[in-house]
Amino acid sequence: MNTHDQARFESLYSTYITELKLQGKSDKTIDCYARCLRQAAVFFDTCPDNLSTDELKRYFLFLVENKSWSAVKIARNAIQFCYKHVLHRPWTWVDIVKPPKIQVVQDVLSPTEVALIINATRKLSYQTYYLVTYSLGLRLSEAINLKVSDIDSHLMRVHLRYTKSKKDRFVPLSQATLFALRQYWCTHKHPELIFPGGKPPFLRNGHSLVMDKGGVQKAIKLIAKEIGISKNVHVHTLRHSIATHMLERG
Repeated sequence: MNTHDQARFESLYSTYITELKLQGKSDKTIDCYARCLRQAAVFFDTCPDNLSTDELKRYFLFLVENKSWSAVKIARNAIQFCYKHVLHRPWTWVDIVKPPKIQVVQDVLSPTEVALIINATRKLSYQTYYLVTYSLGLRLSEAINLKVSDIDSHLMRVHLRYTKSKKDRFVPLSQATLFALRQYWCTHKHPELIFPGGKPPFLRNGHSLVMDKGGVQKAIKLIAKEIGISKNVHVHTLRHSIATHMLERG
């Protein structure tokens, strides 16, 4: 990309980020859309503000052949947003045919396997995290972002805020899980977070840090392998497993 195009792209990119924020997009969506716009600029080696329909088709053909269907849809939505809210130009819809979906059956851990993983986890923060994720049936981010104020020990429930469906919800809290939460919290006593990240005072640029997502994902795979579980185990497997166990118990 030459100097002129680079300057044009930087201006477009800055306006794009501003418009995403003004439209109330979540931080995760802003990050995804911004990355998609940067990738388009790299692909064409120019500022993607004057692309023809044929160029867009060529780009999306490349994505369909090399990326997941989810990534293709996000890229299309990201570029469409740019046309509508930044360039203020009509968007020529690029018709993309979804490839056949291969159904993949998720692995489910037995209650015994879940217990083995939790007991084999030597790091207390991770051990508590896996217990909470499983017993409450939480998504990865829901558990990591839990706050002290979300735990209601009187009504024995946990308040989940800003969930994937953008709706708050409550989940029941068992005495065993409450005990584990209290035991772990007493090791750090963070005024806000259940699972703070890094080292005390758990801050970066004045903001509280939460536990690293990548760390808990990597650890559970290693632990499962170490104790001889050959299934494809990740954090979401715990949520999927508790749902299955509850159905089996009726």
